[in-house]
Amino acid sequence: MDIDTPIALELRNAMADRLRESGVITDARVENAMRRVPRHLFIPPAYFQRAYTGESVVTHRDEQGVATSSASEAGIVAAMLQQLDVQPGHRILEIGAGTGYNAALLAHMTGPAGTVTSIDIDAQIAREAAENLAATGYDTVRVVCGDGDLGDVTSAPFDRIIVTAGAWDLPHAWQEQLAPGGVLVVPLRMRGLTRSIALQWEGDRWRSRSMFECGFMPIRGLGGVAERNVQLGDDSGVFIRTDEGREADPEALGTALKHPPTVRWTGAITRNAKHVDLWLSHLDGFCRMIATAPALERGLVRPIYPWGSMAVVTGNSFAYLLQRPSGTDDLIELGVCAYGPDSDELAAVVAERVTAWRHAQSSLSDLWVEVYPAGVANIPEGVLNIAKRNTHVVIRSDS
Repeated sequence: MDIDTPIALELRNAMADRLRESGVITDARVENAMRRVPRHLFIPPAYFQRAYTGESVVTHRDEQGVATSSASEAGIVAAMLQQLDVQPGHRILEIGAGTGYNAALLAHMTGPAGTVTSIDIDAQIAREAAENLAATGYDTVRVVCGDGDLGDVTSAPFDRIIVTAGAWDLPHAWQEQLAPGGVLVVPLRMRGLTRSIALQWEGDRWRSRSMFECGFMPIRGLGGVAERNVQLGDDSGVFIRTDEGREADPEALGTALKHPPTVRWTGAITRNAKHVDLWLSHLDGFCRMIATAPALERGLVRPIYPWGSMAVVTGNSFAYLLQRPSGTDDLIELGVCAYGPDSDELAAVVAERVTAWRHAQSSLSDLWVEVYPAGVANIPEGVLNIAKRNTHVVIRSDS
């Protein structure tokens, strides 16, 4: 379909209007790029309408059917571009080529005086991204097949580096290939939760300029740390997603799911559950519960999000967050639903943590992240401290 057909232009502008009116887009340069680049030409034709609804579109799966590449939600794309703060003439490295759409937006924003290099570990994904870019007039983007952990030394240094997959750690190459004053935007995985963080190097560490909650497929290659999806029982459609090598017993948890649950309401009244995952991540066994559409339709679980909810697993029991209307405007009350022989005790532990989060909400309004090279002495204590392979991540607060 031609990019200038009335329906394509109408849908593209409607998408940009929604993103602007909702406050996702506040930068005119990002808005202009979203209006100009034909998103539907970067995904399979069957998803033409869906290209502009704001949904993500899976474009590649592995032999087990697990998604390995996708076109991210338009709102996430726009929000990360705003974090990146692209200027005309910038040299940009994108890690994770995807469909090529994000690289086209970057090329539009940096203009003819800038350069965009996009790298992907999968040869087929890299080839298809390059074909999409050429077909839409963005053939100035250089697409490379390689491991993003290593960056691209031949085109370095870069003014901006953007990562479009969930990174468990920050490799040395990204710092070494970023020009002084440059910005790195990365969806950083931390104990099972992910934040898109805009980072700048300050002296001896990275420090965040902004961050927001998001979800991405794990990065592959040298820096990859796989997530594990464990289905509870044989066909429940309920999964426990673990990170950082944490284990979960599918048979024991599947048995637990068949027993009556323990439900405990916390009294935590809120408009949203912002940063409650951060608070729960301190607990051993923190993970995510993923609920498929059939599981939701059968009423097996009632998570707080369409995809599922934050959860905690201990041996043969598990608990997850649920919600109910509070009776006041659009506020909700958070609760805990637990299954298994230790459900009463586990529900109490998780509920206590949610209550602590409610009392700490004021101090969570202004969080920032510092990332230090591994082995640095005198790393400060924060809301959360996480030792990784190359770095030590600290989430900090003024309080």
